[in-house]
Amino acid sequence: MKSKGNIVFLGMMGSGKTSIGELVSKKLNLNFFDVDQCIENETKMKISKIFSDNGENFFRKLEEKKTLNLLKKKNAVIALGGGAFLNQNIREEVLKNHSSFWLNLSSDVIINRIKNSSKRPLAIQSTIDELVNLIEKRSNIYSKAMYKVDCDGLTKNEVVNKILDIYRNDKVNN
Repeated sequence: MKSKGNIVFLGMMGSGKTSIGELVSKKLNLNFFDVDQCIENETKMKISKIFSDNGENFFRKLEEKKTLNLLKKKNAVIALGGGAFLNQNIREEVLKNHSSFWLNLSSDVIINRIKNSSKRPLAIQSTIDELVNLIEKRSNIYSKAMYKVDCDGLTKNEVVNKILDIYRNDKVNN
């Protein structure tokens, strides 16, 4: 597959999209955008506050608009929110025009990272079983990404190097 457009990271909340995205963008000297951070900066509200005050549907509409705008940028690294790739409009744009990397981790690792996080509204409201079901359901959609990067047991630098190898090899071979 040919590398194209922006580099887009997707995966569950807590999978490292922001931290890995920032590191990859620095290595490639590209601008980095975290969709959730952009929404928080624009609305001057935390995601959890947007969820509690306005509901998930309101947030998802905001997320779609902001994500599709960010995807119009050139030569950028973009970290999607955990649920963004479930949106058909976002998913189609990412798959058609960008290089997408799914940061995949086991359910246990994800749950340990997010279970007590007040900044993750879906995690704080859910039982462990509900989180496992959410991870399984979303994984079916995440699996459509151009690349799956298994991150269990790897350091951030190892994940970054794995991504850079894939990205650079793709650029050379196409």
